[in-house]
Amino acid sequence: MPRRKIVCSGKRASHMDRWVNRVAVVTGASSGIGAEISKDLTKAGMVVVGLARRVDRLDELRSGMPEQQRINFHGIKCDVMDEEEVTKTFLFIEEKFGGIDVLVNNAGVYDPSMKLFQEGNHSKISETINTNITGFISCTREAFKSMKKRSFPGHIINMNSISGHNVPNLPTDYYFNVYAATKHAITALTETERQEFAKERLGIKVSSISPGIVQTELSPHFSKEALGNFPHLFPQDVSRAVLYVLGTPPHVQIQEITIKPIRVNS
Repeated sequence: MPRRKIVCSGKRASHMDRWVNRVAVVTGASSGIGAEISKDLTKAGMVVVGLARRVDRLDELRSGMPEQQRINFHGIKCDVMDEEEVTKTFLFIEEKFGGIDVLVNNAGVYDPSMKLFQEGNHSKISETINTNITGFISCTREAFKSMKKRSFPGHIINMNSISGHNVPNLPTDYYFNVYAATKHAITALTETERQEFAKERLGIKVSSISPGIVQTELSPHFSKEALGNFPHLFPQDVSRAVLYVLGTPPHVQIQEITIKPIRVNS
């Protein structure tokens, strides 16, 4: 299907022009970082397909966008833990929009109130592993398949974490449980992707973005009240990093960005 002409609004970062009318898939797009990335990419003129389990939140996200951005955004229900659902969803995107040019692997779950060895945590641990690792692999595979089929030099951006490189001490009553282990896996998988894609000689870029604690309105664990005076980031801080790595020239690949908050005087 031919790509529709998309109205682009707002200023774009350097070299972002080449992404106008291109298709970006953002997983975990219903809230927080994923929602902010979706808004910024539609503003930059990309066709954004937001994937999430909560389709009602995707509808809310779209309705809250300015009209010129709304026509660029398409929300689709997809649980990245479901292999069959991922395959069908990406095939649908391929058929409707002509292919996937950018993938933002943002979907992830984390319950910092859960201890690694507490009783009855098997279900939550399985959900964390299956979302953060298995779902990540499934989405990357399908996006790469689309890029390779069209010999398109796309870009895959993996939402990592500072806990994917080391395991810092958290404030009292917060626990990493299996989350840090899944993010360490993302660090290794990102490098594996980069090496495998380089052998294909398609010019596909791979970037990892590792933020510290991010305040999201929909997370009771990381709300403004819960974090108090603890230094933290905001979703827009992470989204700007996504725009930065996408806005580099074709020959430049940003492999890793680490974003940490600092305490500032109010």
